[in-house]
Amino acid sequence: MTHSAIKGPSIFRIALSLAFLAPFICFAQNGESKTRSVTVSPTTAKITIDGTLNETAWSQAPKIGDLIQREPNPGAAPSERTHVTLLYDRDNLYIGVTAFDSEPDKVIGTQMERDANLTSDDHLEIILDTFRDQRNAFYFATNPSGAFVDGLAFANEQLNTNWDAIWDMRTKRTDFGWVAEIAIPFKSLNFPANQTEWGFNISRNVFRKLEESRWSGARLETEFLQVSESGKITNLEGLNQGIGLDVRPFLATTWLDSDTSSDDGFDAEPGLDFSYNVTPSIKFTGTLNTDFGETEVDARQINLTRFSLFFPEKRSFFLEDAGVFAFASTGPESPGGVPSASADVFPFFSRRIGLLNGQEVPINVGAKWTGKVTNTDFGLLYVGTDETSFVEDKDFVVGRFKQNLFEQSYVGGIFTKGNPAPGKDSDTYGADARLATSNFMGSSKNFIVNAYGVRSDNEGVSNHDNSYGISAHYPNDKYIGELVYRVIEENFDPGIGFLQRNNARMFRVGASYNPRPNRFLNLQQMSHDIFYTQFERLDNGRLESSDFHITPIDWRFNTGDAIRSLVDYDRTFERLFEPFEISPGVILQPGEYRNNRYSTSIATARKRRVTGILNTSYGDFWSGTAERISTTLIYKLPPHFNISIGADQTFAHLPEGNFIARTITSNIDFAVSPFLSFTNLIQYDNRSRNLGWQSRMRWTLTPGRDLFLVFNQGWIQDTNGGFRFNQQDTKVSAKFQYTFRF
Repeated sequence: MTHSAIKGPSIFRIALSLAFLAPFICFAQNGESKTRSVTVSPTTAKITIDGTLNETAWSQAPKIGDLIQREPNPGAAPSERTHVTLLYDRDNLYIGVTAFDSEPDKVIGTQMERDANLTSDDHLEIILDTFRDQRNAFYFATNPSGAFVDGLAFANEQLNTNWDAIWDMRTKRTDFGWVAEIAIPFKSLNFPANQTEWGFNISRNVFRKLEESRWSGARLETEFLQVSESGKITNLEGLNQGIGLDVRPFLATTWLDSDTSSDDGFDAEPGLDFSYNVTPSIKFTGTLNTDFGETEVDARQINLTRFSLFFPEKRSFFLEDAGVFAFASTGPESPGGVPSASADVFPFFSRRIGLLNGQEVPINVGAKWTGKVTNTDFGLLYVGTDETSFVEDKDFVVGRFKQNLFEQSYVGGIFTKGNPAPGKDSDTYGADARLATSNFMGSSKNFIVNAYGVRSDNEGVSNHDNSYGISAHYPNDKYIGELVYRVIEENFDPGIGFLQRNNARMFRVGASYNPRPNRFLNLQQMSHDIFYTQFERLDNGRLESSDFHITPIDWRFNTGDAIRSLVDYDRTFERLFEPFEISPGVILQPGEYRNNRYSTSIATARKRRVTGILNTSYGDFWSGTAERISTTLIYKLPPHFNISIGADQTFAHLPEGNFIARTITSNIDFAVSPFLSFTNLIQYDNRSRNLGWQSRMRWTLTPGRDLFLVFNQGWIQDTNGGFRFNQQDTKVSAKFQYTFRF
């Protein structure tokens, strides 16, 4: 069948054909497993959140049971004891954790800021599957320094930490380890009114030992975010959700001194964010006169490919409940170090709303309905943007549903309407399916099959406007397998979606072998990868590009140090059908380019105060050669200071012209406490010659009441290069938000 034959309803054929695998997957999920369970003790006593666990209720309530080591010795008793106790009253779930440590002076807690990456610290992670759907959960984490980390876990493997809950927590270091005392208000969670059982899991990481222990699902094949592997907590009765209304008015102010536009001046405007639980299972979220002034700027990237770069969404309104809108046309995620296929398809990509060609488009109003009805998840989004000098006012609509099947599977559909471009409108619709199990053929292994079909409807386009694909993924500890087939037709253009490339048929196959040798060179794990990816042009059937990748050595040591690659090999092929300007003034001509490249990557253990990462690659590069060097140096002065500086440089030597592509990034973060932090991001790239500095302060006066202060300064490098920079835009933004709960 040629690509031109895929028309109309036939785009759903792949998704429908997945139904034939259902009995196979269903059978695989019927393996026997015993779910851990604990009864939560009610209390009427006042619990003061101070990190001491000195109330009588803590000592009288039973512990949830011992954690079980997942790594490095699955099934063994942890080397350090952990006591976990659960309590609840009408308003809060309380979690008390005593993390014993035989060497308390070696406990690691280097960060305090909100939503910090805790992977280089000792830390606790908690998930609450309040709907007991074994797919989605609320996520909470902390470390010995008391960092607040929260997020939404979805699709049994993904996490969005840009969601912020209102909760309270304190930690305290002791002469026997450290203690965490946590209170999570029921008003911060969604759950069925009469359901007394929730999914629950907790994990403890002792980073200096590279040791992780869990209450449930302590298998190497199981990631913590696999909600289906959680245990359950019971006896949750008489919980108070109030009327389910949160109202968060805010005042946002901006002062701009611009050398590139006439928009100088001061502006102050109020706005409103609110959410209402229509039912305990359905949530309505709204925003008026939306402001995203506190959002972190994007990381700099220089594009040396012919295809679009991906920048993640960071705005809070779009990130909340984003998992509902996730579609099966991305991934699967390959092992670290393996080049991405760069062929993800996003029927809905929220960054297309409120942003156009790098310019902000004001959002007047936004409304979102998300929730669950029996076994169906759904989401409906509406956003209205204001008129500007470069685009008229626009309306955008997105609808999504997922019908859950078995333990981890679903079939779903999506519809979007809108296009940010002036004078254009678009519709996109499609279907997807996911069949997944963590008990594949009764072997306690993971196996996932995804399929999708989606079509765009744009004025003046009547054919070749589909994308469809199917993938199989075997993501386990010792063996990983991946098989992907995807078609993106030349006229497929989702109005508020995102493509990295089109007019292509992709095929990708790969495997990894990851043994854990005992006592050999003090190795924790070894990895060996082999992946092949190719893209064929749909309009002429010719091979456009391919990549054959081999990782012969990837060693991670028990010390935490790693040789992520020693002599990785990439054999690539690129065929240009038209000239390609890879750098200003450097134009590659149509033709075939065959390249052989090699790479090395080394990282020191993150538990140390000073950490270094070095990535190098060298060899053929298009018509010539190139060396790429990427370095990062991190210095920690725990728990208040974290400083890093990194440089990514490509030195290209081509017959068409030599060039250097360089980005330099530095993060300087200072946390006074978990409630007051300052982050600084400094970036430079020699393509734009722009040097930018963003400084952000976040002060949480009490949970739900925050003050943000953001300073942005830009400079442009003198045309003669060197260290002469001329000042450009200066912008100062402030935002104060106050949450009222009813």
